[in-house]
Amino acid sequence: QLQLVESGGGLVQPGESLRLSCAASGYGFTLDDYAITWFRQAPGKERKEISCITNVGSTNYADPVKGRFTISRDSAKNTVSLQMDLLKPEDTGVYYCAAEKPTWPRRSCPLEYDNWGQGTKVTVSS
Repeated sequence: QLQLVESGGGLVQPGESLRLSCAASGYGFTLDDYAITWFRQAPGKERKEISCITNVGSTNYADPVKGRFTISRDSAKNTVSLQMDLLKPEDTGVYYCAAEKPTWPRRSCPLEYDNWGQGTKVTVSS
């Protein structure tokens, strides 16, 4: 059981950058045992997977953000970050982080999640 809190969202212009953070807390957990995934939900659209880092440290990115977003994990701070560069209006939405503890080491993102944050809003507009 993890508690997840997203932060770092805001209003930026196209081409600018934001860094989102997902802070995990709980008792007796090790962040590296979890797969952490960033999702976003654009206005009027369904939630989509953006990027994840797995329990073996593999990173994955959805095609629309490849080359622009970077996911990273700071185990000492129990935090997963999403560095978002060259932001586009299409990146606008509420960004959520989610965590799942896989049974086995895996390189792909989990299919289901037990732990979710409340989201942080990102607006990219001129």
